[in-house]
Amino acid sequence: MNLSEARLSTILGKARVVAGEKGLSREISWAHIVDMPDVLSWVGPGQFLLTTGYAWPRDESGQRMLIRALAEQNLAGIGLAVPRFFDRFPAAFCDEANRLNLPLLEIPWEIPFSLITEELHTAILAEQSRLIEQSEIIHRTLTRAATEASSLQDLAQTLGELIHRSVTFEDQEGRVLGFYTIEAMVDDARRASLEHGYTPPELMGYLDSLGYLQAINNASLPIRIPPLLEHGFSGRIVCPIRLKGETVGKVWIIEGDHPLSDLDLRAAEHAAIVGALQISHQRALASLEARVGYSFVTALLEGRFESTPQTLERAQLQGFFPHTAYRVGMFVLNEEIPLSREALIKRERFAERLREQLQLLGESPLISVSLNQIPFLLSKGFEAEPIWRLLGGHDCAFGLSRAYSGVTGIHKGYGETLAILPHLSFGVFQRYEELLLPRVLLGEPEARAAFLQEMFGGLSQLRNGDLFVKTVIAFAQSGFHLKHTAEALHIHPKSLRYRLEKAAEHAHLDFADPEVRFRLQLAAHLLQLAT
Repeated sequence: MNLSEARLSTILGKARVVAGEKGLSREISWAHIVDMPDVLSWVGPGQFLLTTGYAWPRDESGQRMLIRALAEQNLAGIGLAVPRFFDRFPAAFCDEANRLNLPLLEIPWEIPFSLITEELHTAILAEQSRLIEQSEIIHRTLTRAATEASSLQDLAQTLGELIHRSVTFEDQEGRVLGFYTIEAMVDDARRASLEHGYTPPELMGYLDSLGYLQAINNASLPIRIPPLLEHGFSGRIVCPIRLKGETVGKVWIIEGDHPLSDLDLRAAEHAAIVGALQISHQRALASLEARVGYSFVTALLEGRFESTPQTLERAQLQGFFPHTAYRVGMFVLNEEIPLSREALIKRERFAERLREQLQLLGESPLISVSLNQIPFLLSKGFEAEPIWRLLGGHDCAFGLSRAYSGVTGIHKGYGETLAILPHLSFGVFQRYEELLLPRVLLGEPEARAAFLQEMFGGLSQLRNGDLFVKTVIAFAQSGFHLKHTAEALHIHPKSLRYRLEKAAEHAHLDFADPEVRFRLQLAAHLLQLAT
């Protein structure tokens, strides 16, 4: 109970505050009557001193020294009975008390100190009893939440209702895991967090520049962060959520105009512990689901999946459909092999974020992990650029195969990602097709075969496909000169034009494009070398 509350509930309300009004929020632990010269030996922190001033010095210098010494004892306040030995508090007392925010109260002489101490001690004991009862309620409620809450959203609501504040649970990356809102306690930063599902990056960067994020990561107790008006950020209390010595999240609480009490802070700490248990439980479930998924996807990628009615049914339950065309993507983390413990944690977090993004896109999270690699399947109809924008960075590379369907197609796509693996660059998203030509020029046999298939595969499947392939090659070898090509093939120019038009239509070749001409001439040279 603080001095301001005591004045409302006890006879101290009849006393007059004459100095140190800003200190009325000081907590009172006890009321003590001292009228001896050596007063400093008889008082301690949190006590409210009752005195007649009988032994006080009469000179100004002595009075200033005494009030400063009493303030150093961290008293809750001083009550002087007037008028008797002093008509009022001396001016020197009031001057020093205002400077030190030490409350001074003038008590009418007719009010006995025994009545004040009786009412104060009764109120203090009643308040302590109430706090113990409230603490027990909080303990029971949060303990029940630890066993019954199905998510951090449930826990956030429980804590918010207990302390009557807006509460947000976030993971270490700033993503919102659960929240409870009191409309009177909402600011721009909180609105942005709830709208986007994560704390705005510019705010996180600013907090980091001020050293708050590092302080939170190192803390074991709640930290108070003052308002940051330029970011629409009200004053907050933040409790770190720690799991096995690692900070895995944060509990943000908007304080509003009234600071949180010690009881509220203990409730927040308890909720952070329960939050750690909830995160641990969710991680265990996610790890189990991931291992099952990893095993299935790894078998697909490595060509070990046996297609039977039973296995295909289980595959569909996992979200894999053999008739759907998939591209095999591969994220490669810039971490040395073998992976350190920190790198393993980083890989699992990256895989978890990738799983979340695929689910947001409406894709089944068909993911695996191996060393510093995270391969996954992406349906042909989904673009890979949004995934790269959200997850990519200078510390990872991203490669993507061509689209294939069926179990054997997935194995082939995985082979393509492994083929381009040595050519991937960190901080860059690269497709198999984009790396094909450089690999051909480096002399890779697999790339040469894939390149020729890409250039002439569509033509060879036409009726008389070999004839169309031969025509296009001759056209390239003659420098794309119609007359010379017709003479080399011993056909009429009109027949040549017909073949070239049909070839361009079916193989999507623009013979006027310099890039297409270069590729065709390269393909012609490769075929000539091969034969």
